[in-house]
Amino acid sequence: AEIYRIQLPRNMIENSMFEEEPDVVDLAKEPCLHPLEPDEVEYEPRSSRLLVRGLGENEMDEDEEDYESSAKLLGMSFMNRSTGLRNNAAGYRQSSDGSCSVPSLRTMVVCAIVLVIAVSVIMVIYLLPKCTFTKEGCHKKNHTMELIYPLATNGKRFPWAKTRLPSNVVPLHYDLVLQPNLTTTKFAGSVQITVNVIQVTWNIILHSSGLNITKATLTSAGWNQAKPVAVLEYPIRDQIAVVAPDALLVGQNYTLIIDYSSNLSDTYYGFYKVSYKDEHAEKRWLAATQFEPLAARSAFPCFDEPAFKATFLIKIQRDEQHSALSNMPKNITIPVAAGIVQDEFSVSLKMSTYLVAFIVANLKNISKETNRTLVSIYAMPQKLGQVEHALDTAVKLLEFYQKYFHIEYPLQKLDLVAIPDFQAGAMENWGLITFRETTLLFDNKTSSAMDKKLVTAVIAHELAHQWFGNLVTMEWWNDLWLNEGFATFMEYFAMDRTFPELQTDEEFLKVRFKTMMKDSLNASHPISSAVQSSEQIEEMFDALSYIKGASLLLMLKKYIKHDSFQAGIENYLHNHSYGSTRSDDLWDSMNEITNGTLDVKKLMKTWILQKGFPLVTVKRQGKSLHVQQERFLRSVESENWTSDASYLWHIPLSYTTNKCNPFLCPYAYLLDQKSATIELQEEVAWVKFNVDMNGYYIVHYAEDDWNALIDLLKNNLTALSAKDRAHLINNIFSLVGIGKVPLLKAFHLLDYLVKENHTAPISQALFQVNLIYDLVEKRGMQDLAARVVDRVEKLLRSKIDQQTWTDDGTISEREFRSTVLAFACSHHLGNCRTTATKLFEEWKASNGTKSLPTDVMKTVFTTGAKTDDGWEFLLSMYTSSVSEAEKHKMLEALASTEDVRKLIWLMQTSLEGDLIRAQELSHIIATVIQSLPGHLLAWDFVKENWEKLIRKWHTLNLETAYIAQPEMHIFLTPQVKTFFESKSEKVSQLRCVKEAIETIQLNIKWMERNLATLQQWL
Repeated sequence: AEIYRIQLPRNMIENSMFEEEPDVVDLAKEPCLHPLEPDEVEYEPRSSRLLVRGLGENEMDEDEEDYESSAKLLGMSFMNRSTGLRNNAAGYRQSSDGSCSVPSLRTMVVCAIVLVIAVSVIMVIYLLPKCTFTKEGCHKKNHTMELIYPLATNGKRFPWAKTRLPSNVVPLHYDLVLQPNLTTTKFAGSVQITVNVIQVTWNIILHSSGLNITKATLTSAGWNQAKPVAVLEYPIRDQIAVVAPDALLVGQNYTLIIDYSSNLSDTYYGFYKVSYKDEHAEKRWLAATQFEPLAARSAFPCFDEPAFKATFLIKIQRDEQHSALSNMPKNITIPVAAGIVQDEFSVSLKMSTYLVAFIVANLKNISKETNRTLVSIYAMPQKLGQVEHALDTAVKLLEFYQKYFHIEYPLQKLDLVAIPDFQAGAMENWGLITFRETTLLFDNKTSSAMDKKLVTAVIAHELAHQWFGNLVTMEWWNDLWLNEGFATFMEYFAMDRTFPELQTDEEFLKVRFKTMMKDSLNASHPISSAVQSSEQIEEMFDALSYIKGASLLLMLKKYIKHDSFQAGIENYLHNHSYGSTRSDDLWDSMNEITNGTLDVKKLMKTWILQKGFPLVTVKRQGKSLHVQQERFLRSVESENWTSDASYLWHIPLSYTTNKCNPFLCPYAYLLDQKSATIELQEEVAWVKFNVDMNGYYIVHYAEDDWNALIDLLKNNLTALSAKDRAHLINNIFSLVGIGKVPLLKAFHLLDYLVKENHTAPISQALFQVNLIYDLVEKRGMQDLAARVVDRVEKLLRSKIDQQTWTDDGTISEREFRSTVLAFACSHHLGNCRTTATKLFEEWKASNGTKSLPTDVMKTVFTTGAKTDDGWEFLLSMYTSSVSEAEKHKMLEALASTEDVRKLIWLMQTSLEGDLIRAQELSHIIATVIQSLPGHLLAWDFVKENWEKLIRKWHTLNLETAYIAQPEMHIFLTPQVKTFFESKSEKVSQLRCVKEAIETIQLNIKWMERNLATLQQWL
C-alpha cells in the first residue's frame, strides 16, 4: 500500500476494548496453547461471574464466588475446584438435627495437608522469577497455569483468550460466494473454508466482524453428511469459535460452511460502497474493497492474519448491467436469476486474506499484453482518456521488476483500477491494484511534472508489492516494514532505472529528511515493533515503516554494493516465495551472499530494533578524524539532558575530503563502538561525512570543520554534490533544534544560496525557513515573520526573477519553478502575484478553456481565489472538471483563501461528501491549517466533528493526526492535550497524539531558545 507524498496514508484505527495484550514477541516464541477443552476455566470481562471447571452452568455459592475472586486477584485459576473444594466439604458431615458435627481426624489431617500444599504452591508461584501475572496467566515458556477465558455474546464460554489466532487449525482454501446489492447496499455471502488440523481440538477459532451469521455446518471426508455447528462470537477481538460435534483429528481436512449477511460499509474500510456521477451526471454506486490490515473479516469469516495463506475461489453475483473484477481472471459468467448473473474467477495463488479484492461497478478499460500478462487500466468511462500514461508506465515497470528479481509475475492479468472515492493512495491487492484517481490518472493538459512523478511513483510502489508483500509476506504486522520499506525502496530504485528523466532521487532525499524529524521524537518507535491490538497494528502504517525502512535498505545497498544487495534480494524472494517471513529471514538471505565477510544481521538489528537514529560527531585533528555516536533526540527536557547511553548502532560511515582518491571515494568505515579514530593518509582542508546522505544519521562537526564546509559552499560549491549540499542545510538546522549549533551559524551557511542553482538544496532551505516562519507567524509576530521572508528573498531574488511561466525545462527545473513561484506568490515577492492574477483573469475570461502551464497552475489558481469572484468561479469549474489533477490544484487553491466562512463551508461540505468527496477532507484540512486564520479554525472543526470523523475514517488516521502537528498554534498545547485526554485513554495513548503534543512542546522550546537571536539578527 502507498502512503504517498501529499499526506495520503491509508490507516484508520479499529475500536478495541479494555485488554492490554502481552508483547507479540513473547507470544510468537511461546508454544501455542491447546484450545480450551470443555472442563477448563474462563471469565467474563468486567464481571464477577465466573464459570469454573466442574460447575458447568450452575450458580456458585456466595463465598465460593468470593474465593474465586480472590484467586483471580492472585492471577491464578483454580484447577480442581469442584473435586477439591466440594470433596473436602464432604468432610464436614451434617448431623441429623441439622447442626454441623466436629470434623473427623481424617478430615482435619487432609485439610492440613491441603493447606500446606496450597501455601507452598502460592509461594512457589510468587517466587517464580520473571513471571508477570495478567488476565492471560503467567507468561513463561512452560505454562503451569491455565488461562482465564472470556464469555461469548450468548453468555457461554469463549474457548480462546488471545488476540492472535491459535495455530492448531490452518486454512487451505476458501470458496467464497458474494451477492452485493447496490440498491439496498447490503450483501449476502457464503464461504466454504477447507482447513487442516495440526493439533487435536474441539474448536475452530477465526475472525468475523459485523457479519450476521445465519447458518454454519462442518463436513469431513469421514462423515456421511454435513453437521450443524454452534458458533460463539467474541466481538471485542472480532473472533468467532466454531464448536465441533466431535474432536477434530490431527492431519484431517474439514470443510466449514458459513452463510451470513451484512451491510456494505459507508467508511473506506472493508467491503464498502461509493457514490459517483457518471458521464450523464447521474448518481451511481459501486462497491469496492480495502482489506489491509484487518478488514477481510468484515467481508467474510476468515483466518485474518497474514501468515494464514490459502487459495481463494471467488464468485460474485451481480446485476447484469454491472461488471465485476477480482484478483484472478474471470472464468465463466452464468445466469442465476432474472437480471442477475454470477461471475466465477480462477482459483488464486496461495495468499494472505488482506490481499483479496473484488469490485462491482461500471468501469471501462484499455489493455496491453507483456510477457503473457494482460495489463489493464480501469476508470470511469468519462476518464478513460487519462489512463494511457499509467498503462505505459505499468508495462515498463512490470518488465523491469521481472528482470531485476529474476522471478516472473505469476498471474495472467494485472488490473489497475481508479476508484472515484478512495481513502488510501493505493492498495496492492494481488492482480487487482486499487488507486485513488489522482494517483493513477494523468491528463496531458492539466497534469504537472510533479503529478507525473506522483502517478509513476505510486504505480512503481504497488507493482513492487506484487513481489514484496504478495509473493513473500511478513509473518506478522510487527515486520510491516518488510512490505512497505521494500516497496518504497524499490519504487525509487525502479523509477531511477526506468524513468531517469524524472530525477526521483531528489524526492527520496526530501522524504528522508522529513522522516528523520519524526524519528527524532521520543514518541518514535523501532520499525520492527511488538504489536498486538488493532490500534498498534494500524499505527505501524507510518512514515517509519515506509521511508525509514527504505532508507535503511538504501544504506545497506551502498555499503555492501549493488551486486551483493541484488543477489541477497533474489535469494530472499526465491527462498520464501508463497511464504511468510520475519526480518531475520532477509538478513539470513543477505548473509548467504556476504559469506562471512560481513554479518548483515548483526549490523541491521541495531537499526530495526532501536528507535531513532545516531548523531555522529566528527572532530578533525591533523591526519586523525575522531568520531563518536549518540542518539539524536529532540528532547523537551532541560538543556543539560544527556543522551541515553544504552543506544549503540553499527553505522556504515561514508566520507569524502578535498583529497579523496577518485578510485576509492567515498571512503567507508564501520563505526560499531561509541567512538573511534580514523587515520587519513594526509592532512585535508575539509571532510564531509554521510556522502549524498545515503546513511540514516545526522553529522555534527567541530566548529573549525563547520567553518571549512561553509567556506567551501561559498567558494567552490560544486566540490560537493547537490544532495550533499542539501544534507548540510538539513543537518545544521536539525542541530540548531537540539541546541548543538547556534541559529546564526545556520543562517550564515544559507548565504551561499545566491550561487545555488539546484532544486534539492533550495527546496531544503525553503522548507527549514518555512518552519521558522510558521512558528513566528502563528505566534502573531507578523513583523518578524515578514523579516524572515525578506532575508530569503535577498538570497533567491535572482532565481525568482529568472523563472518563466511555462512548462519548459527538465523535470527538476520544472519542479523548481513550481516551488519558487509558489513561495514568491504566497509572500507577495516581486511581480509574482501580478503575473499570476493576469493569467487567472485570462483563463476566467475564456470560461476555463484557455490552457494554463501545468507547473504554475496551482499558483495561478491560488492567487485567483483571493477574490470572491475568483473563488466562486474556481468552485464552479471544480464541480464540472473531469481532470483529477486539475481538481486537486483547484481544491488546494479554494482552501487557501483567508475567508473564514468559505473555509468552514469547504470542510463541512467535504465531510458530507456530496459536492466535494469525503476523501478530500484531509487534503483540505492540511491546506487550511497552513494559514493564520485557518489553523485555529481547522482545530475547532476537528473538535466539533470528532465523532463523525472517527466513524467515517474508522478512527484517528495519520491525516487526522496531522491536524495537531507542527502548524498548531504555539499556545494550543494545553487545549490539544486536554482534548485528546478527554476522549479516552486509548485515544490519548495513540502514538500520533503523543507525537503531536511532543512536537508542539518542541516548537515552544525552539522559540524560547532562538527568538531573541532571531529578533536581533533580522
